[in-house]
Amino acid sequence: MRVSLYFGNADGFGDWRILIGTNATKKLREFRTSDTKKFKTVYKKLKELSSGQFSNENQNRLDGTHSGVPIFEARMQRDLRLVYQIDCIPDHDTEIERQVIKIYGIYTHTRLDGVWDAMSYHLSRKGEEYLRRCIYRNKPVLPGNKVYVPAVFPREIHDVVMEPPPLPLGDQEMDQVRPFESASCCLSLLRQNDNVVAGLIAKNDVEHVFELTLQERKIIECTTSCYVLGRSGTGKTTTMLFKMLGIQRAWQLHSEDFDLPRPRQIFVTKSRMLAKKVEEYFVKLLQSLSLAGCTLEELARLQSRHVDRRLVDDDDVPDTQSGIPQRYSELEERHFPLFLTFDHLARMIAADILEADHPEAKRIAKLFMHSRDPEALDTFVSYEVFVNSYWPHFPQRLTKGRDPWLMFGEIMGIIKGSEKSLEFGDGILDKNTYYNLPSRSNPTFSGQREVVYAIYEAYSKLKRQRQHHDVADRTHAILKTLLGGTSLKGHQVDFLYVDEAQDNLLIDALLLRLLCNNPEGLFWAGDTAQTISAGSSFRFDDLKAFIYRVEAGHTAHIVRERAVSLPESFQLAINYRSHGGIVNCAHSVIELISHFWPNSIDHLQPEHGIIDGSKPVLFMGWGKDTTHYQQFFVGAPGSHIEFGAQQCILVRNERAREKLQQQVGEIGLIMTLYESKGLEFNDVLLYNFFEDSNVDLSRWRVVLAAIDGLVGDHNRSQLHVPTFGRDESRYAAICSELKLLYVGITRARRRLWIVDKSDKAEPMKLFWSSRSQIQNCAPGTDVSCLAVSSTAEEWAESGRSLFQHKRYTQAMHCFARANMPREVRIAEAYHFRELARATIGIALLTEQQRAFSKAAEAFVTCASETPGREKLQYYRTAAECYVRAAEDREAADAYLNAEEYELAAKRYRKAGIFNKTVDVLKSHSEKMSRDCSEELLTVCRLYYGSKDDEKPPSSLFRSVEEELEFLDAYGLDVALVVLYESHGKYVEAGELHLSEDRPLDAIRVFLMDKSNQHAVGRAADILLECLWEHCSFGVARQELQNGVPKTLISLSHQLPLDSLSPRVRGEVSTACLSGKPLTESHYIHRSRSLAESFTKRDEKVPALWCLNHVFSRLPQLFSATLEDFAHFLRKFYTYSHLLYIIASHNDPVGGRGVRRLFGIIQLSDDQYEVQPGSFILATPRAVSTDDDEQKSPSPSTRGQITGALKERVRLHLRYQVNAETRLCYNAKVFSQCLLYAVNGSCNYAKCKQHHVPPSSLDPAQYNARVGIHLQQMRILQLVYSAFPEMRDIKGEIADWIAHLYEAFFPPFRAQGSLASLNWASIQEARDGIRVMRNWVRGSIYSLEPRYSANFLTDILRLIKLSSAFGESDALQNANCVLRYRPRMLFRPPGRYIVADMIDSVQSFSESSISAGVLGLRHIIRNNFQVNLSVLCDCIEELLSAYVLTLRFKNNPGVDSLHDVVLPRSWLIRSNKLDARKDVRNVDHLLDDIQYLLERLRVGFVPFEQSVILIFGAENLWLMHTNVTPVHRSIFIARICRMLCLASYNCPPYWVGLKAKVSNIIASLRSNDTTRLVPSVYRKYTEAAYEHYLRVIVTYDEKHAIPNLVHLVCKGTRLRTSNFATAWRIERFSYNRLEEIPARLASPLIAARSSLRVEAPAFEPRPGISSQPKPDHVDPSPSIEPAKAHEPTGDVEDPLSDNDQDVPSVAATDKEKSAARLIQHIYRQHRQKQKRRLERSSLEAERSAIFVACLKHAQTSGFAQGFYRLLYLGPLPHLLLALKKGVNIATFVKATTKIPGLLLKEGHERLEELGRQRSEISSTLKQGHDLLKKLSPDSQFHKNRDIGALKDAVLRVKEVLHRIPGSARGAPEELDIAYKAIVSEKQARQKEKPSLNVEDLNPYEY
Repeated sequence: MRVSLYFGNADGFGDWRILIGTNATKKLREFRTSDTKKFKTVYKKLKELSSGQFSNENQNRLDGTHSGVPIFEARMQRDLRLVYQIDCIPDHDTEIERQVIKIYGIYTHTRLDGVWDAMSYHLSRKGEEYLRRCIYRNKPVLPGNKVYVPAVFPREIHDVVMEPPPLPLGDQEMDQVRPFESASCCLSLLRQNDNVVAGLIAKNDVEHVFELTLQERKIIECTTSCYVLGRSGTGKTTTMLFKMLGIQRAWQLHSEDFDLPRPRQIFVTKSRMLAKKVEEYFVKLLQSLSLAGCTLEELARLQSRHVDRRLVDDDDVPDTQSGIPQRYSELEERHFPLFLTFDHLARMIAADILEADHPEAKRIAKLFMHSRDPEALDTFVSYEVFVNSYWPHFPQRLTKGRDPWLMFGEIMGIIKGSEKSLEFGDGILDKNTYYNLPSRSNPTFSGQREVVYAIYEAYSKLKRQRQHHDVADRTHAILKTLLGGTSLKGHQVDFLYVDEAQDNLLIDALLLRLLCNNPEGLFWAGDTAQTISAGSSFRFDDLKAFIYRVEAGHTAHIVRERAVSLPESFQLAINYRSHGGIVNCAHSVIELISHFWPNSIDHLQPEHGIIDGSKPVLFMGWGKDTTHYQQFFVGAPGSHIEFGAQQCILVRNERAREKLQQQVGEIGLIMTLYESKGLEFNDVLLYNFFEDSNVDLSRWRVVLAAIDGLVGDHNRSQLHVPTFGRDESRYAAICSELKLLYVGITRARRRLWIVDKSDKAEPMKLFWSSRSQIQNCAPGTDVSCLAVSSTAEEWAESGRSLFQHKRYTQAMHCFARANMPREVRIAEAYHFRELARATIGIALLTEQQRAFSKAAEAFVTCASETPGREKLQYYRTAAECYVRAAEDREAADAYLNAEEYELAAKRYRKAGIFNKTVDVLKSHSEKMSRDCSEELLTVCRLYYGSKDDEKPPSSLFRSVEEELEFLDAYGLDVALVVLYESHGKYVEAGELHLSEDRPLDAIRVFLMDKSNQHAVGRAADILLECLWEHCSFGVARQELQNGVPKTLISLSHQLPLDSLSPRVRGEVSTACLSGKPLTESHYIHRSRSLAESFTKRDEKVPALWCLNHVFSRLPQLFSATLEDFAHFLRKFYTYSHLLYIIASHNDPVGGRGVRRLFGIIQLSDDQYEVQPGSFILATPRAVSTDDDEQKSPSPSTRGQITGALKERVRLHLRYQVNAETRLCYNAKVFSQCLLYAVNGSCNYAKCKQHHVPPSSLDPAQYNARVGIHLQQMRILQLVYSAFPEMRDIKGEIADWIAHLYEAFFPPFRAQGSLASLNWASIQEARDGIRVMRNWVRGSIYSLEPRYSANFLTDILRLIKLSSAFGESDALQNANCVLRYRPRMLFRPPGRYIVADMIDSVQSFSESSISAGVLGLRHIIRNNFQVNLSVLCDCIEELLSAYVLTLRFKNNPGVDSLHDVVLPRSWLIRSNKLDARKDVRNVDHLLDDIQYLLERLRVGFVPFEQSVILIFGAENLWLMHTNVTPVHRSIFIARICRMLCLASYNCPPYWVGLKAKVSNIIASLRSNDTTRLVPSVYRKYTEAAYEHYLRVIVTYDEKHAIPNLVHLVCKGTRLRTSNFATAWRIERFSYNRLEEIPARLASPLIAARSSLRVEAPAFEPRPGISSQPKPDHVDPSPSIEPAKAHEPTGDVEDPLSDNDQDVPSVAATDKEKSAARLIQHIYRQHRQKQKRRLERSSLEAERSAIFVACLKHAQTSGFAQGFYRLLYLGPLPHLLLALKKGVNIATFVKATTKIPGLLLKEGHERLEELGRQRSEISSTLKQGHDLLKKLSPDSQFHKNRDIGALKDAVLRVKEVLHRIPGSARGAPEELDIAYKAIVSEKQARQKEKPSLNVEDLNPYEY
């Protein structure tokens, strides 16, 4: 690289190298153009000097002192002189220094004055050795001829940075010498760079490689990555550019010999203007090197390339015109080296991310890609947008007194753009992290972190609302995508150069680092001291550490390689722009920042200017008198001065500028500090910087702490210096203020004036004064005029520079001073556009549009005044402004004038001016892209094809056939159907009507051709579909008698029904039923009849439709008979069960009937749509509101529609059953009136109970009552199965159990008993008992005394029911038995009476009778609240067990029960047949019965509405009624009957018992002669004990249910009584005791046993009789399980039949763990089953395809082979995926209707609709072709070409990828086929087998 950069060959020149400055080169170019003779003279003189011809004429010394470094002149013509110096510089490739000739310039003799003496002195201060080497001469080549060769010396060791001695000159002398010294620092090598000569000869305006300092050469020749720090003007960009040049030049010299690839170098900066200038300079340098190989003749023919300096905004030029691709991946070698901004680079990367398949990546790219659409640009938040559109909307308490510029920088640079932000998922520091940042490295807002974060949160919230983004969002989004796995497309670069790195965010550095594949090829340059770019806030030390961590950390796999050597850091400290006075002043500010905040800025060596200069002048105190400050801006009295083009007044902000302009007017350039970024001026006046500061004087005084020594007459101790360390956060704002001050100072090149009228400037004044770095100017001092006049050319040049920096108002000022009115108007137009952009987000939309319209008009004016092609850009910009102004027609006209015909046509089209669009297409289509012209032509065709009242200006079609094809292809059916009807093609017209969703018109058109059977059939099918659509489930009958349903019914009369199938005729008749004029009752009757007929034919869908109409309004059944109510419940159960089947079915929509019933349309195998008004869309009546609106239907997946249907049906089922349940609660049949049943009359007029005459109380009536209760429980169970959360065991279930208990165990014997139970007479009895047992079990487990008001009654009922129906095992483990036991229910000695009652009723233990007696004694004696009927049931249970036990004890044999007369209900349980039971406590029982009878007898009627007695029996109550005296008499009679039966059936020698019973009954006699004993038990009290049986028979004579039975043992020798026959008591003969319960209660035992056929044998606990229970005796009769209501298919049973009598065994921990594991695995299994069922349709379709393939393979003799495996394996998956895709495409095509959308939405979406229609049509055609090609029986498979099959799979994948919504199809099917057929199979490597443990899971299904 060194050789390519520094060495060449120049013919005709000698050994002396010549360094020629820019001024001399400029003069040579001037001579070469205007004065060839002078050029040749100078050229000749240069050759002489390079040859060492130092004659007196060529080397005449100019400096007069003769004590410094000699300065020579070479005489050429008359007064033309060449001024030069013999200099000594290091050689480039050796460790020596050599003498060279340094040319200062070409001057006339008159311009050579005393300046050179000062220059000589200045150079001599470099040292004596330097002076010696410059003076030394080798001996002449030939003696006496004064021709010398250059001398060489050993390289002298210098410091890295040398401080050049200053020049002690005045301002005027400095102005003269400054160009000389500046030129000496950028000298081109003339001797060995013949490109310089070649460029001059060719008249090319090129730049040349110049001599560099030693430090600069080290940077350029550095072989590792590097960081170059230097203040503004120190040559950072120059070193970067020369390194790029060396690498590029080296490649050019050696690429052909070594076939080297072009180095991919990228120069990145923030400023587009800087990137453009650097690129232009690089090209010029490269051209100068390239010219070195040209001959003199070739050089003479070359002309310089004129650079068209157009006055346009570079950002307005489209990226396409720059020659750079829009995508990073499209960069080729020819594009390098590349110069562009970071924003442009980020857009290119985003464009590549757009190509990714990841949805998030696409969203990011669309958000951040550069777009010419102006509306897209509004989403970016720049600093200008932030300050104009966001800052005013923040709370004033947060923004008051704070700088938005600094605030924006803190938000972007720290909160969102720092390295720590990468640790957060959203790329934003949280509050705690931000609050805890160290104040030393982040001092700006160290004491205001809460306020800053509050402003950030307000900004973020507003940004989200506006859907905007900022630079940090963009970088974070791109990094997230790249770091998340999306690879960078395109090649990485070899060398990356980042200039002004401080203007970027730190996170931008990561993105840039990811682009470079060369760890040694990174070049970072910048200066954090001049960080003024809004949003930037970091140090180079942070950057270096960050890059190191990136290469070593989590992104190392993306960076790929780390640097072998650590990057080197360089500092440039020589300032080539400003002189020493300004540089020293600026560096003092840097020292202040480093002193107080050492971690906030990079530490650099002191900066030096190449020459000294005047110190900055500080004016203070001048503002106190307005007459004083005017002398800065006003000249002689009455005259107004003006600052020059290279002079500028800097103010702090916009407000300060406006204030100053009001005071002094337009006197020159007045700019804010922010606007001055990137600009430099010869003279700068910094005005009121301290006055306008938000920092008060007390804080400014902290800078005094940096003063050492005396300040004037005061020492530091007298200055009242605040202590910085006490409160560092208080002075944090000073750091930002000093950085701003540094920026202001470094804008000046020559002179700097600081004018301030505030005392806040005093601390800085003292600081500067202590260091002698300023010149103080107090009031009263004569001040020379500051203004310097400028020429028009200078004003014009300044105006162009300001224009390029987008400082349009200042550019207008410059152009006006240059008398360039056209340029003024151009700058003004751009200014108008800036003002318009500033209104976005602030002003009203109309105001924004007016502002853009004004700017557009200004650009049109500029374009009309501009000649040549430059005007095209102004027209283009005008068009863009018109677009923002919503003036599409004007925008189109402007685009047309800009020769942007494509944009013009598009804008005409957007404006809806289709005639102009057609005109542009006809006139300029050849200048437009073919795709665009075809698209616009298609749009015009679509527009005019959809309009009947508009015609195109010219024909759009070449023929009628083309028009028909176009109309058909794009679905313009409105026009096409008219065409078909006009030609009599009714079938085609009808199909088009149907496709346009006009079924009524389609039916009419089809019926116009009744001779065509196909047309009639189509009419019938469409009519039936429409009828189901409008008459679906849930539609009220009234809605079917108007509108479309009425029209459909009318059309049905026109159908020839005889030609239709019976099914169609039946469905049409059913649907038309609602439209007939029938009364409500007649309609219900017809619907019920139809439902019955459909049910018989097992047609569930129409049956459900009819039943829903039947039960849409429930009948009034308050006084219904048992038969009517039972019939109602049976029908309602059928209705509810049909609903439940749908609600619980795994795939209810799989059947076509269900879909039609509920208005579901199947669009494809996995896509459905619901008809408007469907039952599914309707709001459930239980939750409906008045303002409910149905949502518009949208396509749904199979799972979605299934879930919606099931949920809606479940809600409907719940609503209907709730209404039916309320009806049951109000019906009389569910509760019988006890008084009416006993006496045949009821005195309560408002009695709501069922009055059944005693004569009607037969077994049929008993079983009917049991049946309706069981039927209602079955109906409720359907709801509980559908809604498990509704299963209220403590509420509704407990209530219905109480009802059922009273039905099984009525209060009075005449109402029946379990002995009367006949399951054969009860429909669906088995299912009802199953429900009942499940409820009883659940109630037992959930019963808790704490939450049950009637716990005692509830538990006694459950004990009775569980024992009677085989659920007694639940009682052993219930909480109410084991855990929650009320203290009041314990009897002495600590026995729980609930356990007593369980033992008593189950009657398994020897103490069961005693336990029951003691338990009842505790209840009765403590007057516990209990149901009277339940209490009597318990007493009767005990007495029956007691009597039977006495008989067994008296005669243990088989004839122990011979000749007894007992009720049937006493004998139906085998557990009572045990002689071992203890009967010793029977006297207690009799005493308690007597106590109870006495309480019932003497009680009196309570007060009104009370349900208890208030005396002795105050806690005894009954269901459905109050306990009246008549009720008490009835229960007294019941107890008397029990006692009489016990007395009669006791063994004869138990006379004591008989006597006691007689005494108890006798005590009921009344002692009051006026008060008769109630007749219901009077006969018991009057009879002797031997006549008790006769009395019982007498009372039973009126009862229809036989109750008593006379037992006779066959073959016994005992006496048998004969009275039973006379009294009509049934005789029951038996052989074995076990026969008695089995035969008397066979229906009950059969029911219990049929539910537990496989129950294991019962193992009794210790202490319980081992006698087998009768429950395990095989029943003789059996009840067949009901089938009518059982669900079919996959429907789950609403109740699981898990009713086995399991013995109560305490489970171990191991068993519990095993049970939980089994439960978990079972649930997993059920989930797998559910998932498989959800895919059942796909599996069915795939199975059908496989069957077709298999059948074809078998019939066609497919040979064994790999193709056969593919044919039978993955091919069905491929065909299924293709079929799904075709179905989706068909649906999309059918729903893309252009005419309707055009009328509804206008023409705006015509392109999109047309494109969608065209694409889907083409894709659909390809899909059908592939289906045909790949079908199982196609010729394609006969070739067995695997390669062709792979190609077909790829085509299928491509087709499916283009189908919208194809992801909803079957992508997994395509994946299977692709992997099996296309994917390459990797060879399996032979590995050592390892133990397979995956299949060891015993629970995997």
